[in-house]
Amino acid sequence: MNVNQLIYRNLKKNLKNYYLYVFALIFSAALYFAFVTLQYDPSMDAVKGTIKGGASVRAASILLIAIVSIFLVYANAIFIKRRSKEIGLFQLIGLTKGKIFRLLSLENFLLYYSSLAIGLFVGFSFSKLIMMILFKTTGVDNIASLHFSMQAFSQTLIVFSAIYVLILVMNALFIKRQSILSLFRVTSTAEAKIKKLTRLEMIMGALGFLLIGSGYYVSSKLFEGDFVTMMELFGAMAFILAAVILGTYFFYKGSVSYIFHFVRRKKDGYLSINEVLSLSSIMFRMKSNALLLTIITTVSALAIGLLSLSYIAYYSAEKTAENNIPADFSLTGLPEAEQFKQSLTEQQIPYRETIIEVVQVTIDGKSILDGNTEGLNVDPSAMPLPIISDQALPDMDVAAGETYLTGYNDLMQKFMPLKTSGKIELKGKTEVVKQKYLGLKKEYPISWYFTNGGIPVAIVDETVFQRLKQDKDPKVQKKSSHYVGIHINEERHQEKANQLFLKLGLNKADKGLSHESQLEMSQSMKRQMGLIMFIVGFLGLTFLITSGCILYFKQMDESENEKPNYTILRKLGFTRQDLLKGIQYKQVYNFGIPLAIGLLHSYFAVQSGWFLFGTAVWTPMILVMVIYTVLYSIFGVLSVLYYKKVIRDSL
Repeated sequence: MNVNQLIYRNLKKNLKNYYLYVFALIFSAALYFAFVTLQYDPSMDAVKGTIKGGASVRAASILLIAIVSIFLVYANAIFIKRRSKEIGLFQLIGLTKGKIFRLLSLENFLLYYSSLAIGLFVGFSFSKLIMMILFKTTGVDNIASLHFSMQAFSQTLIVFSAIYVLILVMNALFIKRQSILSLFRVTSTAEAKIKKLTRLEMIMGALGFLLIGSGYYVSSKLFEGDFVTMMELFGAMAFILAAVILGTYFFYKGSVSYIFHFVRRKKDGYLSINEVLSLSSIMFRMKSNALLLTIITTVSALAIGLLSLSYIAYYSAEKTAENNIPADFSLTGLPEAEQFKQSLTEQQIPYRETIIEVVQVTIDGKSILDGNTEGLNVDPSAMPLPIISDQALPDMDVAAGETYLTGYNDLMQKFMPLKTSGKIELKGKTEVVKQKYLGLKKEYPISWYFTNGGIPVAIVDETVFQRLKQDKDPKVQKKSSHYVGIHINEERHQEKANQLFLKLGLNKADKGLSHESQLEMSQSMKRQMGLIMFIVGFLGLTFLITSGCILYFKQMDESENEKPNYTILRKLGFTRQDLLKGIQYKQVYNFGIPLAIGLLHSYFAVQSGWFLFGTAVWTPMILVMVIYTVLYSIFGVLSVLYYKKVIRDSL
């Protein structure tokens, strides 16, 4: 057999065994090339004009390089260890280490660059689809075209060639450092298999639960008023990050073994074949992979959390726009409102209007604040507050000595929660009106211009409103005291009315005024958050596939090492189905535990600050988690299928 035949046979064997590695390499190259193509695609100008799409895509491509590099280097390290006996046999038949390195390098070159070529073709083929997805998520009305970029091609080739050189260096160091004897033992010593649970691991296991629990507890209190200064918030966030990551490491290092050890003791050592194949294996292998599993869990939680938060903002864009701009168009200048109404009439667009007079006062609300305001730079005895008359709202009737507050957003409620009742004082320039606070309503009657984007609006009786209007303090008044809301009667006229609003230049109001379009604000938020969601989604998908492949490769490695055990069990009379049931339980633990911990981390992260991003949390978060779980589970199924093949070949 000559060298060419040897290379051909090795390629055929490796392609058969490591098809998922080839797939991941093709996928990584395709995704990176498609991302880089976005940077140089002329169609991106439509996105760059509003949300700096080019810079965001460049940043994402750098992160992609890091993810792909780590994956390929780690996967190569697993494969070179698995081929250690083969390398040892080459030395036994007389090949030098240099010749073996050249042989492996040529074989790797053909496999690597063939996959890269396929990946470039796939990336080019799907670049138009990715562009269409980007335009769809950002709401950009433009036509995506299939565009081949030589700049993107050369950049992809340089990046993946650099990764290939790094892989060659690692292979050369591995071959140089190993003796013939060590090459035949490297697979058996690749992972620690300590059969005894030490006291240190028990302590680490308890600390793992304690640290994760304390991190979750602090995250639940993060924005509830317990931490009010920036230093306290920064310290709390640093503690959460450190506690959760270190706790996760201790969990894999000791907690899992401790739990399964306790289960085994409860059974007095009498385990079924399924428990032997699942619990016993997990007890001793998971702690040897603690660092790898900690990284996978942490980055998975980060990907799920960021995607959930960006989707929350995207999902809540319309509701947020409605809260900030309660009418289709909100104007604060009366001349501009008349101009817009006249244009709508000329274009035969039917509408109705709401005009509300607003007076700014100061409020002494110490008695209704439910929490500590220290560190927020807020004086609860002299806070600015807009007031409106109950006659401005239909179906609202307030007594002279009573006041409702309305339109208090979720973010402000977290930092400055309000009680359900109490006494307040509304202050004009000289007069102080004492009122009974009746509670908080959810309606947003006027635009964010009068509420500074978050504070509530006081609804008072008409007589009280007139008293404070006559005694208003000029120092706290806005430039405008009138809110004009324009409601378009028919939805089919919305877009035309919005174009008319922009054509008149009303979105560029004079200093001190604000004219807003609800549709324009919603679309602007969707453009911004759509791009973030697009980038985070593809980065998350890349990491999901690469981390899933790494866990799959680890299971391949374990299955080959455990093959003699399966042979013995088969000879003792256990059927394939008996062994396969235990393997299925094992894969549920192998893939399910990191997934469950990652989902739990992301849940508490999202719950601690979702209100900073939008108005809805459950639907976006659950949808993201379900999709991630389904995709991640695919690798568990593939692992079971590979084990099934190993069990079949064991006898």
